[in-house]
Amino acid sequence: MKYATCFIAVSLLLISASCVAPKKFQELQAQKAICDDKNAQLESENEGLKKQNQQHQELEEKQNSYIFKLRDTTEQLREEQHLLSTRYADLMKAQEALQTGSRQEIRKLLEQIQQNQEALLQKESELFNAERALNERTLAAQKLEEELSDRELAMKGMERSLNERNQKLIALQQALRQKDSVAQALRRKVADALLGFEGKGLTVAMRDGKVYVSLDEKLMFASGSSAVDARGAEAIGNLAKVLEQNPDINVAIEGHTDDVPYKGTGQLQDNWDLSVKRATSVVRIMLRNRGIEPSRVTAAGRAEFVPLQTGKTPEARQANRRIEVILAPKLDEVFKLLEN
Repeated sequence: MKYATCFIAVSLLLISASCVAPKKFQELQAQKAICDDKNAQLESENEGLKKQNQQHQELEEKQNSYIFKLRDTTEQLREEQHLLSTRYADLMKAQEALQTGSRQEIRKLLEQIQQNQEALLQKESELFNAERALNERTLAAQKLEEELSDRELAMKGMERSLNERNQKLIALQQALRQKDSVAQALRRKVADALLGFEGKGLTVAMRDGKVYVSLDEKLMFASGSSAVDARGAEAIGNLAKVLEQNPDINVAIEGHTDDVPYKGTGQLQDNWDLSVKRATSVVRIMLRNRGIEPSRVTAAGRAEFVPLQTGKTPEARQANRRIEVILAPKLDEVFKLLEN
């Protein structure tokens, strides 16, 4: 700023030199020289200041870079310190767990030693009891030897009894097989005698060692009636001929109805009466054959309570309205074996 002012002044003096005295001009030249020197000095100082400013900037940049590095280093050291603190805490926990585990192992060893001592005492007590039991068993063995001869005699008696029971069992099995064989033969005879009626309201089957002859209502009776039709009477007559030739067969005749309440009049009040009356009607026809003893025959009424089918359809009710003749071989021989 000073340099600019001096320069302007000198320039004005030079411009007006033609108007001033020589002495004055010299003074102005001297002042100009002084200004030039000061200007050079100022420029030199300015260059020095520029260099100092540049040095200061470079120093400031280095300081800032160092500060940033210090911050990064400080942050890294903090992270490492946190990691070391965590590891130290883990090591402390591990050490504590190790100490606790050692105490537990010692306690377990002490408990095991105590248990072994108790087990040893228990074994000693058991050995003492075993020795005493051995002595007692020795005495018992001596007594057993004395009783052995008596037991041998008893065993021989039991063997004889067992042999007798085995023989009875074999005889019973033979009697049962014979009964089944008789029932099978009877079924074939009945089926042959009633061949013309099978599939026309009559079926022959074997269950539980017995022969079942089932006769539908349409073959035997009119609806609500206990009078046997001619076709049904013919089938009963043919069956009676077979029974006459097999006197060891017991006969049970069961009457069955459907679940529709009986609405007839006279002495029959309900399905019970109707089923019983139908059974006795069949019995009377069967006993026309004089070769059949009445003591072999049983009549029973089951009403609607033993149905073949449980539905309410006309077909199911028709199947339930039937007469069943149950033929069973006599079991007198089997009963005798069981009684003995």
